[in-house]
Amino acid sequence: MADPSSYRPKPGQIPDSPGVYKFRDEHRRVIYVGKAKNLRQRLANYFQDLAALHPRTRTMVTTAASVEWTVVSTEVEALQLEYSWIKEFDPRFNVKYRDDKSYPYLAVTLDEEFPRVQVMRGAKKKGVRYFGPYGHAWAIRETVDLMLRVFPVRTCSAGVFKNAARTGRPCLLGYIGKCSAPCVGRVTPEEHRELADDFCDFMAGRTGTYIRRLEKDMMAAAEEMEYERAARLRDDVEALKRAMEKSAVVLADATDADLIAVAEDELEAAVQIFHVRGGRVRGQRGWVTDKVENVDTSGLVEHALQQLYGEETGDSVPKEVLVPALPEDPDAVSQWLAGRRGSQVSLRIPQRGDKKDLMATVQRNAQQALGLHKTKRASDLTTRSRALEEIAEALGLDTAPLRIECFDISHLQGDDVVASMVVFEDGLARKGEYRRFQIKGFEGQDDVRSMHEVIGRRFKRYLQEKERTGEWEETPAPTGPVPAPQNGTTDPGAASGTTVADPDAEPREDDGRPKRFAYPPQLVVVDGGQPQVAAAKRALDELGIDDIAVCGLAKRLEEVWLPDDDDPVVLPRSSEGLYLLQRVRDEAHRFAITYQRAKRAKRIRSGPLDAVAGLGETRKQALIKHFGSVKKLRQATIDEICEVPGIGRRTAESVAVALASAAPAAPAVNTATGEIIEEDDGGTTT
Repeated sequence: MADPSSYRPKPGQIPDSPGVYKFRDEHRRVIYVGKAKNLRQRLANYFQDLAALHPRTRTMVTTAASVEWTVVSTEVEALQLEYSWIKEFDPRFNVKYRDDKSYPYLAVTLDEEFPRVQVMRGAKKKGVRYFGPYGHAWAIRETVDLMLRVFPVRTCSAGVFKNAARTGRPCLLGYIGKCSAPCVGRVTPEEHRELADDFCDFMAGRTGTYIRRLEKDMMAAAEEMEYERAARLRDDVEALKRAMEKSAVVLADATDADLIAVAEDELEAAVQIFHVRGGRVRGQRGWVTDKVENVDTSGLVEHALQQLYGEETGDSVPKEVLVPALPEDPDAVSQWLAGRRGSQVSLRIPQRGDKKDLMATVQRNAQQALGLHKTKRASDLTTRSRALEEIAEALGLDTAPLRIECFDISHLQGDDVVASMVVFEDGLARKGEYRRFQIKGFEGQDDVRSMHEVIGRRFKRYLQEKERTGEWEETPAPTGPVPAPQNGTTDPGAASGTTVADPDAEPREDDGRPKRFAYPPQLVVVDGGQPQVAAAKRALDELGIDDIAVCGLAKRLEEVWLPDDDDPVVLPRSSEGLYLLQRVRDEAHRFAITYQRAKRAKRIRSGPLDAVAGLGETRKQALIKHFGSVKKLRQATIDEICEVPGIGRRTAESVAVALASAAPAAPAVNTATGEIIEEDDGGTTT
């Protein structure tokens, strides 16, 4: 635990202007990002007597080893920079909302020649208009099914569309009138895009005008005695009304607004958002977060606004945002939202009427979401904690292994030998820190030797990172006082204008992002028994590492092996600790075999043309298409190869040499049938 006074900057070093600051730990990871109107006043709050600090703040400042800041011109710039850094560095002590599900959206791909209506999840794409999010995908499909009879927009995939265009026959929806069939030319691209635009307008809330127009056309058709057309228009109106009924009117004045409510306790907080467009609830979503920093409701609201609108522009940011509490600086947040939208945005607390009643509904949803999350997580946290405690007790560890790394070797009869490293922190997989290895030290099948090589390489990188970041020095550091610079020292890894208030630290080329091998585990698990465990332990001993526990999990009887022990540790089959070790081992096995199969598939797909330097996939295909097969290409002269567009004489000579060196000594024979196997198109035929 660090003493904050050891890295506290001098008051004269800190400017009194707006800015954003970062706390870093001893590994140079960014652990907290904050903003302030006055950096000097805000940072002074962190260096009070530890007893006066909030427990979460005290934990953060004692974990940190340095603090640095960047001065900006306005508070709006500080808000934007804070959001960017939180997203980039993922600090452990910042509030980060996480979705409890991947919400589906109704999307219209306006960037295509023939826009398509479909259900989409995940990150938003440029050129696609989104509506939602919705609670369930089936709700989107029901709405779309009702609207397609009025707006027969394409819903098929690119493959189905191309196949229909090739055969000249539309799909079933084209035959039953729920698609205008642009694939076979029933409508022009302009007419189809007009349908897509009308679909988007209706979904955006402009419903009344369109329904009145249809009703007017229906009455006109009836007066002209076109009863079939009038009946069809009547059915269209009914279909649109049923689609509208699926999202009830909540605000009579056709308001476009987002309502945000927060439910919280001492440890966690839940946020619920209702998206209201045209007075109707068009989408709903929720987030949950751990309160890892000392933050009140206004701070939670500000973080929610940053995450909700940080990457949105235009109409995705509504004209009105209703919140339960205003952020610390509402004017700056309003200006930031206006900049994202391109016009004025109202940020306020509803005081009366329908909007206040709807906010109460959103608040009840937030309370229910928090209660449900706590019910689910109570079991998960208890189980994971018990599993880690059982592992620590069984292996004789001083503390629970909060970070576990597991290694596995995979190969196919000695070929394509690879290894995997998976990471579990607090009993949960950290897939962003998984790593893959190719065995380079030798060829052939030797799992024990492979394990020794992989463990050695992984922890050699760890020692290199420690040495690079100055966590330990090979020679004693000078003991005399080091004069502090007048204006701080500039961190080359930070943005321009950043000042580092750690005068004793060497300037380092480090940006605060997690490094691949910078953090040691408390426990190394290997897939195997005594030989693999001994190899892993020997690799650590050779590097002088003696503070990391090692064990192995053998598949045969699920026995846990420790170094230098002749007998395994047998955990009960019902043990949560054994179950966690099995999950870690199985995940390492899955990750290793996936990599090994990918390498093998790539090797099998490779051909003699792959050996030609500078010959890309396009020119390979051109050569095969021109000659018809690799066999015929091998028989061609250099002048004949030069006739292929894009192939020069030097490349042709390289192709001829590569094919000549890869030519089979004798034709292959199918031993089952006696037939000669001839090479064709890079493969084989009989």
